[in-house]
Amino acid sequence: MANISHGEYISYLCQTSATSVALPIIYTIMSITGLPGNAISLWVFIRKISDKTSTHIYMINLGISNLLLCLTMPFQATYYSLGTKWHQQDTMCQLAINGLTPVIHINICIGVMILSWVALSRFASLIQHSHADRPSRWLKILPGAFLCRKRHAKLAYGLCLVTWAVVAIAVLSFVVLYSIREATSAKDRNEACYSITVEAGGEGSNVFALAAVSMFFVFFLLVLCAYMAVIRHIWRSRRNAAISNSQRVYARVFRNIVVIMVVLVVCLLPHHIYKAVFVHIVSKSWSTSPPKDACHPLSMYVEVKSILLCLATLRCCTDPIMYFLLDKTFRNHTLSLMRLSTSANDSQSSKSNVGQLSQATSACL
Repeated sequence: MANISHGEYISYLCQTSATSVALPIIYTIMSITGLPGNAISLWVFIRKISDKTSTHIYMINLGISNLLLCLTMPFQATYYSLGTKWHQQDTMCQLAINGLTPVIHINICIGVMILSWVALSRFASLIQHSHADRPSRWLKILPGAFLCRKRHAKLAYGLCLVTWAVVAIAVLSFVVLYSIREATSAKDRNEACYSITVEAGGEGSNVFALAAVSMFFVFFLLVLCAYMAVIRHIWRSRRNAAISNSQRVYARVFRNIVVIMVVLVVCLLPHHIYKAVFVHIVSKSWSTSPPKDACHPLSMYVEVKSILLCLATLRCCTDPIMYFLLDKTFRNHTLSLMRLSTSANDSQSSKSNVGQLSQATSACL
């Protein structure tokens, strides 16, 4: 790897095939599968479902977020495959740092928050139809808007609007701070785009990273509390013989929250735990000087961070499967769409076979 400097030797990030080859391939595959999956999901939610519930509103916003995230993936693939060949002042590098990175972090945060709203909304629907021996304490904790069915849709619109606004303002404010205070020194050193300056950031970047991690764990604990409360609520309700007709409702709500928990734990929890660990490692490394003209000691840690970030963005490709599991209306419309497509293909195949048979008969005559 060429060392990029102005007459001085600096340490640089070394890549293995995990980031220079595997990650570009994975991001490309995710883009190819995620774009049509989320586009079809949005089309079903917006065009085919006329009577939209609060869950549909949350899913539409989640689909928009996922679609934006999928659009960044070809550029992510390019960044990891060619990042060491770009200088930080190059246009493509600046686009990756100041354009694509904010979109990624905005949509990861929005995904976490919207999934949490869905879980709380489903839980609120459950405890309102309680057959337990006493009302749930959550009826006093949850805001009234969650408990009023007529206000569910308005609440969903309001929460999604506030979520987009707050997250976008926070992330874009950080980008302005980074471009003014932290990126300038890296440009002066003429480092590669894929460098420790970009991947580790400065003090401001790490403060923002810890704030994002804290935000994630607040919402993760909200969903976890809802999950535990649902289990407790169902267990209490089973002692009442009147719930025989409500078992399916309980099972569906429980399945919905379990699916959301699995997404958060498998895709997002490792990324946020390691981000906090990575910030700690970086802060300790500031007190030591890296070796000159050699691989930076943090190269391996940066690669782990990149792999876990890829895992976090994998959610945008798996969310259409989650929609299929969470929402019966979406599932019915999707299955109907698939049956229509299959019927159309069979019809075209039959017409083609009839045409070929007719041509063959004419030739024989």
